[in-house]
Amino acid sequence: MKLKENEHIELKKSVSEIKEALKSISAMLNKHKKGTIYFNIAPSGKPVKNDVSVKTLRKISQSISDRIEPKIYPQITVEKIESINVIKVKFEGQQTPYSADGRYYIRVGDEDKQMSQEQLKQFILKNKDLRWDAIASAEFSIKDVDANKVKGFCKLASIKYSNVRDVLQNVNLIRNNELLNAAIVLFGKMPSKFFPNVKLMCSVFGTNNTAVIIDQKEFAGDIFYLIETALKYILQNIHIGMEVAGLYRKDVPEINREALREAVINAFLHRDYFDPDFVSVFIFKDRVEIRNPGRLFGGITIEDILTKNISRRRNEVIADILSRAHYGERKGHGIALIKEAEPEANFEQVGDVFISSFKRNKYLIPQEVEVLTGGLKDVFYYVSNYPGANVKKIANALLRSPKTVGNWVIKLKKMNLIEFRGSKKKGGYYPLIPHERNLIPQDRVVLTGDLKELLSLIRNNPGSNIKQIAKMISKPYKTVEKWIGKLKEFDLIEFKGSKKFGGYFIK
Repeated sequence: MKLKENEHIELKKSVSEIKEALKSISAMLNKHKKGTIYFNIAPSGKPVKNDVSVKTLRKISQSISDRIEPKIYPQITVEKIESINVIKVKFEGQQTPYSADGRYYIRVGDEDKQMSQEQLKQFILKNKDLRWDAIASAEFSIKDVDANKVKGFCKLASIKYSNVRDVLQNVNLIRNNELLNAAIVLFGKMPSKFFPNVKLMCSVFGTNNTAVIIDQKEFAGDIFYLIETALKYILQNIHIGMEVAGLYRKDVPEINREALREAVINAFLHRDYFDPDFVSVFIFKDRVEIRNPGRLFGGITIEDILTKNISRRRNEVIADILSRAHYGERKGHGIALIKEAEPEANFEQVGDVFISSFKRNKYLIPQEVEVLTGGLKDVFYYVSNYPGANVKKIANALLRSPKTVGNWVIKLKKMNLIEFRGSKKKGGYYPLIPHERNLIPQDRVVLTGDLKELLSLIRNNPGSNIKQIAKMISKPYKTVEKWIGKLKEFDLIEFKGSKKFGGYFIK
């Protein structure tokens, strides 16, 4: 019987057509949740003689494993048709939609059509009971979960820790003995191993657009880590001003810290995890943008949220865990809380990307600049406004001699406020952003000795209680309790959780 291509069967002359075959797998799974591909058979149905080896079969298996998401486990066999070896790949899957190399396809007759974003959106809405975070998979197991992360969560949520499986079962992250996707992105040892889009891209730009990149970093990890990393990166790359509170200086970011935190949490909470893109932080000269893939869920608009306090969550399972850990906002109040702290914050949808934008306060003076006067101050501000300028350009702009400007530049370099980047001929000077000066934004007073070490220990071991800290540093309980009291007076740390299971965290 001669084979013929249809909605369930695809024929390929050789394994060299694996890329097109992967599109067919995605298309057939999304249309029928199963299908079959034959290699070494021409579209006409005539067998084509090609070498078939263990290496060939491994290539097919590896390509499907690496490039089809969610993962499937096909049956790959070798059959003879007209005395010629052909490879049969039979597959099925229920976790639609499936992507090939990050793109989604649908079967139309014997052709594979790529879905547009609107078609994909409609496809998902038709299967709206299928939530990404609630999908269970046999692809990963308890071994892929980090026990320490689960323990940390238990402290935050005031839950008694017994073992990983019991905790995940109790918070509904296991169904039919299989872990949900949410379990891996929240507590996985390496979430990006299974979900390459669970990452964070952070960038600092020298102007109000993306033309000049000053710094760019990519981070991978669980959602809790990425939230904290995003917030830390922003605070390290915006100006920190100061105000006097009693006898102590207090750091004041140019954008409200809690508003930024809420926006970052919202980005990971409401993002579309079916989309292969990352959450991104863009720090421009005039604004900070937090971007996440996925439009507002359920057809609501920004106006609905702002005027009617209506909200719908795309990822209810993730939302529940973040809420238990005191990360999530009350339903429908996230944007309202941001607007209350930062009235000029703006929200928009561009294509399938949601953007939270915060205007930077260009009049806020960084702490380190308050000691600069005269020419030093003029040079610093010029370099801040025109990064990449060389001594000659600065001298021309300030109407000073290159020698004088050169001396000021040397002093600013010694103060660790600017640095030279690029070649001698074409390079120039750039302001050093806080993380490049190894500053710690949370240090609101000058700490020394034991208090400094204690603050560092809490930063590296969040959630530790006094008894645990005393044991780690081999100090009496009463001594540690006294030091903790000092750090609390300085408003540097806070206690979270119940008396029995809670601990101290950096504010």
